Amino acid sequence: MHKFLMVLIIIFTVLGSVYSQQQTHICSQSKIDYYTSLSKFQNVNYPGDEKIDITYYKLDVAIDTSKQKISGVITISAKSLVVGLNKIFIDLQNSLTVNSVMQAGANVIFTHENNLVNITLDKSYNIGEEFTLFIDYSGTPGNSGFGSFEFSSHSGTTAIWTLSEPYGSSDWWPCKDTPADKADSADIWITVDKSLVPVSNGTLEEIVDNGTTHTYKWHNKYPIAQYLISLAITNYELYTNKFVTGEDTMMVTHYNYPENLNTNRKNNLDKTVSMLELYTELYGPYPFLDEKYGHAEFGWGGGMEHQTCSSMGSFGSSIVAHELAHQWFGDKITCKDWHHIWLNEGFATYSESAYAEFVGGFSAYQSSIANEMSYAKNATGSIWVEDISSVGQIFNGARSYAKGASVLHMLRGIVGTKTFYDILRAYVADTTVAYGVAITEDFQRVAEKVSGKDLEYFFSEWIYGENYPKYRVDWSSTDANDGTYDVKVNIKQNANSTPKFFIMPIELLFNTANGDTTIVVFNNARTQNFSFKLNSLPNNLVFDPDNWILKHLSGITDKENENIINYKFELSQNYPNPFNPATTIQYSIPKFVETQNLASQQWVTLKIFDILGREVATLVNENQKSGAYEVNFDASYLTSGIYFYKLQSGSFHESKKMILIK
Repeated sequence: MHKFLMVLIIIFTVLGSVYSQQQTHICSQSKIDYYTSLSKFQNVNYPGDEKIDITYYKLDVAIDTSKQKISGVITISAKSLVVGLNKIFIDLQNSLTVNSVMQAGANVIFTHENNLVNITLDKSYNIGEEFTLFIDYSGTPGNSGFGSFEFSSHSGTTAIWTLSEPYGSSDWWPCKDTPADKADSADIWITVDKSLVPVSNGTLEEIVDNGTTHTYKWHNKYPIAQYLISLAITNYELYTNKFVTGEDTMMVTHYNYPENLNTNRKNNLDKTVSMLELYTELYGPYPFLDEKYGHAEFGWGGGMEHQTCSSMGSFGSSIVAHELAHQWFGDKITCKDWHHIWLNEGFATYSESAYAEFVGGFSAYQSSIANEMSYAKNATGSIWVEDISSVGQIFNGARSYAKGASVLHMLRGIVGTKTFYDILRAYVADTTVAYGVAITEDFQRVAEKVSGKDLEYFFSEWIYGENYPKYRVDWSSTDANDGTYDVKVNIKQNANSTPKFFIMPIELLFNTANGDTTIVVFNNARTQNFSFKLNSLPNNLVFDPDNWILKHLSGITDKENENIINYKFELSQNYPNPFNPATTIQYSIPKFVETQNLASQQWVTLKIFDILGREVATLVNENQKSGAYEVNFDASYLTSGIYFYKLQSGSFHESKKMILIK
């Protein structure tokens, strides 16, 4: 899912080739066992009956747009995971009515309360034995999280869409509402008025004409998580491309609101094919090549990676790249639970930067990932989400998205670009998680196997720890009177709560009269001294010159600190986002040049607007000096929805979107 926009990749053999004249790898005596203090939180109770394994879903549903109701029969096939199974439960919100539950042609006993359908099976089932249920239900779908099920419109035409992540599936159909248990296959049959086109996952097998209505029958041959099953229904206009890879050709289908399909839109959609080619090279074959990839426009402000057909609120390159990457990371391999959502969102966000690198080279990648790293510094808590009862905590932009992407960037810096993409391809192909589910330790296992490195320290501190390192660096050099220079570097980290310090390899770039020398040190103590010799007098030290580490630096000047001093116009994504009821907005203002004189202040406004463009709040309206600013916005008086905040000063203006969920 994409909640804030960005971009990136062409493979560079960085880290190795970046070292110019001299490279020395200095590693400490032994790895400090500090990370054993990083405790992993206990899992919370998770929805879904753990006694069954779902093998198949069939949604045969009809949508009544005039009454805004859904009805139909859901077929669920499952296997017993225990001996003597005779009772199960299925998740379904109380707002919907279960009319009957049938098994083997006969009604079975059930109750529907506390958002659970408790079912007494026709007999006892032992481990591995399969059974099938038919649940007849109807009612008005619920609306939680990011929407679940929406009756809306565009240009006077009915539009219906679903967005079930994370817990919204049971708002509109009975299922086992956990990503941990994918169905092996699924059918989605949708009956609607003939003026509407119902789009879903997989391949369109048949269209049945019922007179005033028609039924579209979509089929999924690949495993699919319940929250990735979707409906998108309106008077779509179809625009298509072809993706050719090897001997295979796959249709790329774009379902658009007719009034929005123009030349500019088509040009953006055409980029999907080059993205498919790029990600195929980086990550391996497109996972659902026998079905399709495409988009269905919907009324939500972001995007959602529904399997084989992402639902899209906009079609910029960044969001298209993000949702497409999810087909590998999120759809083929799905996080086993929402604690590990970074395996979905961090990977897709990193892929935006990968696409930027493909388009604009490594400098474009560095710029894109630097924006992510800047946003990641706003993250609180561990990337591993402690409170998965909160939608806002699961989908925290700074943490699950930006910091997750930054972790992958740092891993690339540690192992090198070639090995990094070898890791990603091996992970996608790993038979223990491919078309299944994963947790962080699955990815760590693959990363260690491919790289040949022990990465326990890295995943412990960055996924289960908090914050980021804050370095103080001091250095000196002494003429050894033998044509060499003795160099001493002291690296000190400010204390963090968890961990107390970060273990990382660090590049040190020395500028000398005879050229640049890069040395890699392995920093595994809160305060650590390093000594080595150089063949030429160093006149400057650049710490982490290519910005491979999420960090704050003091004591010496580097590119990061120069950017902090020389402010530029920048409006950051609010955090948290989504939020309730308060959020923080950060921005920066540069020095203002007028008739070659530096003005000490300039007029700045920061305003909030609703989705209709109406101003709902003014947060800043005053002269401000060059610098970085932070403003808190309390939206207690507003209703849930999408809002925009706009920063303006002189000719500069920029807007960003934020989501209020109450």
